Amino acid sequence: MTIASRDKKCIVIICNLDTRGEDIVFVKDLIRGRGHEAILVDFSMEEPPLLAGDVTCEEVALRGGLPIETVRQYYRSNREAATNNQIAGVAAIVAELVRQGQVHGVIGIGGATSTLVSTAVMQRLPFGMPKVMATPMAGHPRYAEIGVGTRDITMHNTVLDIVKMNPLLKAQITNAVGAICGMVEMTLGTKFKFDRPVIAVSSFGFAEMAAQAAVGMLEEAGFVPVVCHAQGKGDKAMEEMIADGLFHGVLDLCTGGVIEHICGGNRDPGPDRLMAAVRSGIPAVLAPCGLDFLSYGGRVDKLEATKNRARYVQDSFRIQVRSSADELRRAADVFTERLNQSKGPFTFLVPLRGWSSIDREGRPTYDPSADAAFVARLREKLVRKDAIKEVDLHLYTPEFARVAVDEFVRLYRQSAG
Repeated sequence: MTIASRDKKCIVIICNLDTRGEDIVFVKDLIRGRGHEAILVDFSMEEPPLLAGDVTCEEVALRGGLPIETVRQYYRSNREAATNNQIAGVAAIVAELVRQGQVHGVIGIGGATSTLVSTAVMQRLPFGMPKVMATPMAGHPRYAEIGVGTRDITMHNTVLDIVKMNPLLKAQITNAVGAICGMVEMTLGTKFKFDRPVIAVSSFGFAEMAAQAAVGMLEEAGFVPVVCHAQGKGDKAMEEMIADGLFHGVLDLCTGGVIEHICGGNRDPGPDRLMAAVRSGIPAVLAPCGLDFLSYGGRVDKLEATKNRARYVQDSFRIQVRSSADELRRAADVFTERLNQSKGPFTFLVPLRGWSSIDREGRPTYDPSADAAFVARLREKLVRKDAIKEVDLHLYTPEFARVAVDEFVRLYRQSAG
């Protein structure tokens, strides 16, 4: 498949032309007006479109595995099957264009269905490739979460539905097209080169002092540290990037996602936390920041169930409830079950004076007996007993960062040698 000129940058437009027309023509014209090529990929499922795409819905359907007539039939009787077929078709076509070097950015325009199809395709594209989804669904938390996932997708909230061009809608579409064109014009591309080993560092505010100090120390030791925000999505993305082979090691200071998943907290990264490093065998230094509390902001049921526990309130959306000894034992069971499968070297550092900025003597959330329950269970069930190292420091200090980085360097050299 060859569509675009080789001497221009090209932006793929994903949309369903059976319900949209002049607004998509407007998008294409704006892109061309910036001096770029535009490839319109139509995934229409309901009716034959009045306007043909550069890649037609018939082509998309067949690449997905079904003729368009079957897709239209399924649209009325089995819509999920129709949608999945068109996602597969668009993804295959865009992937081929990427392999040919014809795609420099992707924009999706439309409502809920377009958001589902377009972002599903965008999630399969390389990190760094410009991706913009212009939709009123960007203002819906659930759709935005599903659409972005752990990928570098920009959601542009049009507020208005993409139906019938008008001055307000025109302004929003122009802004969205400006965003994708600006990204394409300024992008650094998708090929990243590092002259030193790249190390993932999990961090968030409750470990910030240690994480920031560790970043500088890792640089001094000859590494390129990449910080991943361990708020659920960030540490899930870190797991995916480890699995993709982007990192040569991990300084996993903030492992609280394990207990968040067990207890249904707001920072839940899913069921596979820790497993990417375990499977890949890269050296890992772990610490317990975030295991000492559960993020229940905005969760009336969870807050009511834990109303008798100590908590740290930042605002209505960020309420941290102290984790119990029993919950920490359950977390330790998950850690040991996973770490006992590890193919590479690892160390679990236990700071004896507190695990986060709010887990320190004098604070309501300080509970050394609960912390000790976790460590006892870890020692009981972990096969590599010598991998647990207690440190007479508080985690939220540069001194702890020094110990963690020194231990990582030791493990890295051991694995490299």
